[in-house]
Amino acid sequence: MTAPHHEPAMQSRLPEAICVVAEEIARLLRSCTDATVPIPGAEWTVGESAAHLLLANKLMAAVAEGHELVYGDGTPGGLAAANAASLVAFPERDPSVLAGGIVQHARAFTEAADLRPADTPTVTPLGPMDLGTLSSYLLAHMLGHGYDIAAALDRPHMIDRDRVDLAMPFLTTAMPRVVDARAAAGQSACYELRLRGLSRFTVTFTNGEVAVHAEPPRRPDCTIMLDPITFFLIALGRRSATGAIARGKVLAWGRKPWLAPGFPALFTAP
Repeated sequence: MTAPHHEPAMQSRLPEAICVVAEEIARLLRSCTDATVPIPGAEWTVGESAAHLLLANKLMAAVAEGHELVYGDGTPGGLAAANAASLVAFPERDPSVLAGGIVQHARAFTEAADLRPADTPTVTPLGPMDLGTLSSYLLAHMLGHGYDIAAALDRPHMIDRDRVDLAMPFLTTAMPRVVDARAAAGQSACYELRLRGLSRFTVTFTNGEVAVHAEPPRRPDCTIMLDPITFFLIALGRRSATGAIARGKVLAWGRKPWLAPGFPALFTAP
């Protein structure tokens, strides 16, 4: 596993990005007059998605403060079950109330994280990671659900290249934890992913076991180039790889370029 990026510049940018994205989501919610509007392609409504964001921000703020909380079993399926149970236990769906809570808990997270080193170990809903990576996780999580809310309300989303860059430590840490064991069974291939204008990294499967590296451990079988926003949306299950390829958003080459369309199916989006 490649080490998460904890350069001082990135760590200094994360708190502001977290608070600004929370405010942008809050503005969307305060403009919403109907919390029952469905999220496109999902089972949740805007109100349910916003309630989930509030609860997730509150949980991660508590983790940043040093509390150890159990939430699911560390798998995407366990996480989904915990999400469903938490929404039943928390019935608030007023968009304005939820907007305030999302911002409040995002700020509480950044204040708590500011008091501890970035390499402080934490236990999160997707397993152990240090505090710097947890900050990246919180931002990625808000961007994903903020995208959903924006789509439901027919408003512009808040994902851009710089914010994807800040989300990368979490995304590369999470990839081995969200592998679909059945889809990846017996897989042995080396993929290099190049994000235009950002970084590149390698994902290597060896008999179904996956490792993520900053540098290729061997010659890649398939190199995939795409823009950061498309990568982020595919990684979080918000966009299909086949559609992105059909629109020319993804390029692939190497000894086995035909592996590219099936790459996202090797993972279960968290």
